[in-house]
Amino acid sequence: MLRTSSDRSGNVASADSTAPKRLVSLDAYRGAIMLLMASSGLGLAQVARQHPDSGLWQFIAHQTEHAAWAGFTLWDIIQPAFMFMVGVALPWSVARRIDRGETFGRLFFHALRRALVLVLLAVFLTSAWSRQTEWFFTNVLAQIGLGYPVVFLLAFTRPRIQWLAAFAILLACWLAFALYPLPAADFDWQSVGIPADWHYLTGFAAHWEKNANVAAAFDRWFLNLFPREKPFVFSGGGYQTLNFVPSIATMVFGLLAGQLLRSTLSIPRKLKHLVLFGVLGVVVGKAIAMAGLCPIVKRIWTPSWAIYSAGWVTLLLAAFVAVIEWRGWRRWAFPFVVAGLNPITLYCLWQLSGGFIRDNLRRHLGQHVFESLGSAYAPILERAAVLLVLWLVLLWMYRRKIFLRI
Repeated sequence: MLRTSSDRSGNVASADSTAPKRLVSLDAYRGAIMLLMASSGLGLAQVARQHPDSGLWQFIAHQTEHAAWAGFTLWDIIQPAFMFMVGVALPWSVARRIDRGETFGRLFFHALRRALVLVLLAVFLTSAWSRQTEWFFTNVLAQIGLGYPVVFLLAFTRPRIQWLAAFAILLACWLAFALYPLPAADFDWQSVGIPADWHYLTGFAAHWEKNANVAAAFDRWFLNLFPREKPFVFSGGGYQTLNFVPSIATMVFGLLAGQLLRSTLSIPRKLKHLVLFGVLGVVVGKAIAMAGLCPIVKRIWTPSWAIYSAGWVTLLLAAFVAVIEWRGWRRWAFPFVVAGLNPITLYCLWQLSGGFIRDNLRRHLGQHVFESLGSAYAPILERAAVLLVLWLVLLWMYRRKIFLRI
């Protein structure tokens, strides 16, 4: 059995038999995030358009859609939570393989293979409805795959090195954007997809403006190296390939949380650390934005966003650990655990079969089945029905112990 020296470092390479086994709360947390994603917001934003004068409905709509650029919504938390959980799960994954006697070389080869499969799967999903391969790398699976080998290597270092690496990456990203020249005064914003009524970032924050930043410039070169129907000019949503670099920090923060949870500390002490780090992340990320150093923009994973969102997802993780592991309340989490044990399956099914499920429900249950509560609320019933079918597929796999992993 391959073992490391005793766990002064706290890193995941240790296969200490005294470390806790896999936590139910981690699967439940991952499943909750995946089900939230697969719900497509339950169509609440569409329903809200039927109630333009309702402050409550407009708030709900805002929280179930991504922020247009700078800012933060509930919907924005899905991707960082997903990526954070990749890091959280890594200590258990590596320790399990070490216990089986796998060498570092074999472990690293598996990490590289997993990264490649994730990137290619992301390209496949992005291209599913296109006439040719769509070489884009902003899908969450591609972002994880591009950064995963780095996170894997950091898993074999001490926590201090991991902290330093995460913040060094964020500092390097900050410098790259800050040093990139601002557009000229006569710049044609419509040429990069910016509408006339856009709320532009001002002052120093303008270095992180949509489609006028260093990452956008990189994609105008990089993505045009691949065969395309027409040259790539800009991303409609402002998402960029280089987002994977700062998102490495997000996964490293998850790695640190996973190592903490896998340690022999008591549950209350683990929770204290998680809450402390979570609060610090929220406060520091917000402070960076308020100081004008860097806006909170999920679509280009700004350093302030990486820190701010890591704070929120850490607090959310702490809540799951407190309720499930500390208080012992587990039964309520069963639907989430079912989804959390097959996240890649759910993601692929959601991407590929959502429309197929919807159309077949209409075909067999009636074309107006989703209008039972009135046409205004049809999006809610439609999304909920599709989500239920997806979950039932996962339940069938769960009962037969079928868990698809990469």
